[in-house]
Amino acid sequence: MLQKTLKLLYYSRAFSLPMSILSWMVVFTFGVVNSGNILYGIIALLGICLAHLGTNVLDDYLDYKSLIKQVDFNKEEYLKQSQKTKCRYIINGMVTEKKVLLIALKYFLLAFICGLFLFIKCGIGVFYFAMAGGLIALLYSPASRICLSELMVALAYGPILFGGVYYVMTGVYAKEAFLMCIPTMILTVVLVYIHTVMDYEFDTNENKCTIANRFDSQLDSLVVLKFLLIFAYLSVILLCVFDILDWQVFFVYLTIPLSVDFYKSMINYSCMPDSVPEKKWYHFPMENLETLKQNGEAGFMIRMYQSRNLMVYFSILLVISIILSLWV
Repeated sequence: MLQKTLKLLYYSRAFSLPMSILSWMVVFTFGVVNSGNILYGIIALLGICLAHLGTNVLDDYLDYKSLIKQVDFNKEEYLKQSQKTKCRYIINGMVTEKKVLLIALKYFLLAFICGLFLFIKCGIGVFYFAMAGGLIALLYSPASRICLSELMVALAYGPILFGGVYYVMTGVYAKEAFLMCIPTMILTVVLVYIHTVMDYEFDTNENKCTIANRFDSQLDSLVVLKFLLIFAYLSVILLCVFDILDWQVFFVYLTIPLSVDFYKSMINYSCMPDSVPEKKWYHFPMENLETLKQNGEAGFMIRMYQSRNLMVYFSILLVISIILSLWV
């Protein structure tokens, strides 16, 4: 049973779940200090995580269907070149197409049940947020082929997640929740963007149109990453300007060295794709690192972990800021 569960999480790219959990934690904490319903917030988290995993699996399924339609598609050659886990488990026959689609549908069904419960308890607002989230889940894969994956993620992890969680907890729409989403939303977009930077050649060969491969090279595309990181840190000033949080919000600036380290790591990747960054103590957590090294996937995944962990640390400090500003 444990082995099956671990495999399911592997297929579903569960390593990306902290992006949903930490985004939720920020608005959940804000909801709690404003007397929000804790139980409804937790149920919302369950629905968000299920929808996230379902979207990952559906994205893999649709990408695989697109791949096999290509005349020159060769499974053996693709597996030699493809990065990390995306589609690999379908291409190498570990899971059938039918089962992959069934897994995605099960995730979405369970997420729908969570949403239905909250709709009954909290009202029509849940329907609006759930519909918006559902559309993004269904449209994410085709949108990722026309330079819109970052926009889809921004909407999902920004106004939809923050507005929806705050609504089920408090019963109101609040501009404060929408403004608070901006910093963590940008850092979540960063994770998606650097994925397309590192998949620059693969996406180009598969006729995917991404923001990254609109540039002449991977190195040139990093200018977008630079501006995203700068905007993430500048956006926290808005939380003070609009009197949502106090000076404690600037604790998130403690993560700036991690951003610099991460950006340098991406420059190194752009110049030497096979390079593996040295794992330092502040890179924690980085799961399954030895296995990744053996499979030749460490260079790619360490940078994915760096981006994910930056968002995690940033969000934890933002949560602490909310508590110190509003609760203490």
